[in-house]
Order: sequence, then structure tokens, then C-alpha cells
Amino acid sequence: MGMLLLYLAALILIPLWAQSKVKKAYKKYSNVSNSSGMTGASVAKKILEENGIYNVRVEPTKGKLTDHYDPSKKVVRLSEENYYNSTVAAQAIASHEVGHAIQDAENYAFLRFRSSLAPVASTGSNLSFFLILAGILLQSTGMFLAGIVFFSAAVLFQVVTLPVEFNASSRAMNQIVATGIISNNEERETKKVLDAAALTYVAAALVAVLELGRFIAMFLMTSQE
Repeated sequence: MGMLLLYLAALILIPLWAQSKVKKAYKKYSNVSNSSGMTGASVAKKILEENGIYNVRVEPTKGKLTDHYDPSKKVVRLSEENYYNSTVAAQAIASHEVGHAIQDAENYAFLRFRSSLAPVASTGSNLSFFLILAGILLQSTGMFLAGIVFFSAAVLFQVVTLPVEFNASSRAMNQIVATGIISNNEERETKKVLDAAALTYVAAALVAVLELGRFIAMFLMTSQE
């Protein structure tokens, strides 16, 4: 019982801790102006231009921390706060999303692999819990195992996301330094924003792996009965 409670606490607390780190870093550096005076949109457009990428648009989007790169439509979408403001947080996040656009332009292997996994992972995530629950209720090891296989695809997607995100952040730092967008004393602050954002992906992958481990343990126990 104690182990179960510890496990459940980990599932809840790990994502909450990661989110709190992101929000704290974002809130702090959203109130710190960058030295260049460039908005997130300007930073994104400059990096794209410096890399000879002219087929990617930069657009504002509603919501908070809704920033992302859409490879299917070749568009970097920045939350309005980051699109229009010239803060350390805005330049960090904008450069990170453009990092994904550069990955796309260079056919970065992990990005391609993640994109190919996306539909399978989405299906797996939706079906896995139904199959696992049905397998337990109907005492069907076949359905239980099928659920684990589907869930494994979703876990693999989370794990593959890690190198994609870390690489995008590394590219972001290299680009904003090489293009002279940030000054030397801003490197540490910008990296803090990028590192905090990366924690959310680490937390998601860790929780997914823990869940997969639990399902496998349950399957082994039921199959031995």
C-alpha cells in the first residue's frame, strides 16, 4: 500500500513540480527586457533569415505558453505575449521554436521519427487504457498485452521528444549568440528559461515510463495467476 501511494504521489507531483519551475522562470523573465529590444517575432524572423529559411511564417496565437512549430504548415506560432514583447523569455522561447524549424529544414532524424510516430502514439494513447481495463475485467491477457503495446507507442513518442526538444534548445542558444541577438550577460538568463521548459518534457517522459512499468508488472502478475 505504501509503494502504491508513493507511486501515485510521483505521478502527480513530478508534473506539478516541472510546471511550477516553468511558470516561475517564465514569469520572472517575462518581466525582464532583453538588451536588443527585439520582440519574439523579430527574433524568430531574424534567425529564420540568417539560416536561409524563407518558407516558414511567424504568427501570433492565442493563449499563454502556446508557442509551437507546426511542420505540416511551416509556421512558427508564438503566444501573443511572446510575439509582441521584447523580453528575455520571449527571445528564448521564440528562438527555441525556430530551432524546430531549422531541424525541419535540415531533416533532423529525431524530428522525422517523432512526426512519423505521432499518429500511432495518438491512437495508442486513446486505445491503451480501454484495452488494459477490458483485459483486466474480462481476464483477457491478449487484450491486456495489446493495451501495453499500444501504450508503448505513446511512451516511445514521449522519449523521442526529449532529444528533439534538447536539440532545439541547443540550436536556439547557438543561434541567438551567433547572430548577436543577446549580450553575454543574457546567456545565463536565457538558458534558465530554456532549461525550465525542458523539464516539462522530462517529467512527461518519466511519468509515461513509470506508467508503462506499472502496466507490465500488472500483466506479469495476472498472467502468472
